[in-house]
Amino acid sequence: MKWEGRRQSSNLEDRRGLSGGGKAVLGGSGILIIGVIIFSLFTGKDPSQLLSLISDNSQITTVDSTSQELTPEEVKTGEFVSTILADTEEVWDRIFKENGLTYKQPKLVLFTNAVQTACGGASSAVGPFYCPADQKVYMDMSFFKELKDKYGAKGGDFAVAYVIAHEIGHHVQNLLGTSEKMQRAQMGKSEKEANKLSVALELQADFYAGVWAHYDDKINHVLEDGDIEDALSAANAVGDDEIQKKTQGQIIPDSFTHGTSKQRMYWFKKGFTTGDISQGDTFAYLSN
Repeated sequence: MKWEGRRQSSNLEDRRGLSGGGKAVLGGSGILIIGVIIFSLFTGKDPSQLLSLISDNSQITTVDSTSQELTPEEVKTGEFVSTILADTEEVWDRIFKENGLTYKQPKLVLFTNAVQTACGGASSAVGPFYCPADQKVYMDMSFFKELKDKYGAKGGDFAVAYVIAHEIGHHVQNLLGTSEKMQRAQMGKSEKEANKLSVALELQADFYAGVWAHYDDKINHVLEDGDIEDALSAANAVGDDEIQKKTQGQIIPDSFTHGTSKQRMYWFKKGFTTGDISQGDTFAYLSN
């Protein structure tokens, strides 16, 4: 991916290497508050349901916190993430304006090991996630090593770009009211039906990631050979069926919250091919 030498976002918060980045430990009721986090690549739970499980005195703290200087490689990684964030700002600013709307740019927080958010505390085990309460995306870059080593995704810059764009897609859904509408629709539903709505939300975020890639290449000419394949490889690796097969040895479709590998690749590719946000009604797709 061609990214060097272009604008970087002013909305990046780089907390790597700062004190408070140690391992997360439990407090209060003993229930880890990272369960509150929604929209991560490996969760998808309704925060209102999870919060009901946590007592008022639950808390998360960090230990073994140290402050250290970032390596040259880490500095370059931050520059890359900031550039991708700037690209998402440019694309979604344009799309929102074309539809008579105003895009509110989110923040993106890079952290190491653990982080505090308006949705609660989280460890890096959660994976990248979007917190609607503070409208920030949170990422520990160690996730991408795990994505490659544990789940078999290809490496490459654009795999990272896809994940960022997916989480920004959740921000778009938050701004458009889709996330709130989905959560309301989940009320009173069986777990199977509620999970189906979560899948629709996640697949739409994949679609929005594809739409972003479509316009980013059209505007900035960023794509190189193999980039889309890297994104599709990442989408394949984080399908519910692939994750369940690797982690528990069996596939339970009714428990899916993000969609199969085939679905995730399909919707990213559809967004990239069409560039048309009106074609991303994944809720209608899954209701058929």
